[in-house]
Amino acid sequence: MKMNVFFFDVSGLKRLPLAGLVFILLALSACSGRIDEAISHFAVQTPRPFGYVIGDEIEQRIEVVVRRGFELQYSSLPGKGKINRWLDLKHVKVRQTDAPQGVRYRIALRYQFFYAPLEVKMLTLPGFPVQFRQGVNQVERPVPDWHFTVAPIRELAIRKQDGKQYMRPNMPAPSIETTPQRLGLWISLAAAALAGAYLAYCHGLFRRFSRRTVFKRAQKRLARLGDDRLKMHCKVLHEALNELHGEVLFQHGLEAFYRSQPAYRALRERLEWFFDLSNRLHFAGESAIDSEAAQRIRELCRQCRAIERGQR
Repeated sequence: MKMNVFFFDVSGLKRLPLAGLVFILLALSACSGRIDEAISHFAVQTPRPFGYVIGDEIEQRIEVVVRRGFELQYSSLPGKGKINRWLDLKHVKVRQTDAPQGVRYRIALRYQFFYAPLEVKMLTLPGFPVQFRQGVNQVERPVPDWHFTVAPIRELAIRKQDGKQYMRPNMPAPSIETTPQRLGLWISLAAAALAGAYLAYCHGLFRRFSRRTVFKRAQKRLARLGDDRLKMHCKVLHEALNELHGEVLFQHGLEAFYRSQPAYRALRERLEWFFDLSNRLHFAGESAIDSEAAQRIRELCRQCRAIERGQR
């Protein structure tokens, strides 16, 4: 077997001028592949290619990473509106972010078609070139056509039953889970009932807790009395204290009253003054008593009402 060996004589290069050497080197570099490609990543993302009916929307996404300096030519993208007699482009959105290799473009296209086939049919989303420009340099990548199938929404041959058109029943609507809402409703109703019961309890609407309105009734009676009716003021407050204590309350029985009603111990000095005033008025026959005594009795009744309501 003969083998042919070829040798390249480079001795002649020494006799070439400098400009010729530069031209040869540039030609050799042009023959080699570019080290720094303008587009480092290009991907087209599409949904499932089947199971569509008239009126459905299809979203197509394109992701491109280009070298810095290259800018997307928006005129190369399809415009919103009617593409053909059965296809519309409803939405075009472009998002630009930085990437380690340059700039990343995310292009989202949403189509809607209005083709009503009589049988399963294949349709095509038309492709288009995506162009990028840097000065006078321009690069582009084609988005290929995308094929998908559509199905009719009714039968080709219309069946009839009892002389009427046969129609399939609609699919029942899925049940909505309402457990959290019903639980929230019951909690709200329970809270409202408790609040109403508490207000009724505070205002003495329950007969079993009528003592909670002892001083409330006394306040109303005192408000209708003039300051000159001091004995009547004492009588009204005595009756309220007796009703609260469960028996007639005298001054020497105040300690027992405080043990059964400890909240009223805070009014010890005022209650001592009231019983002393009552004794002087009813048993000592004194008439020249402080002119503000009636007002002080009403204030004492108001303080007893505050304790009755749990405000002190």
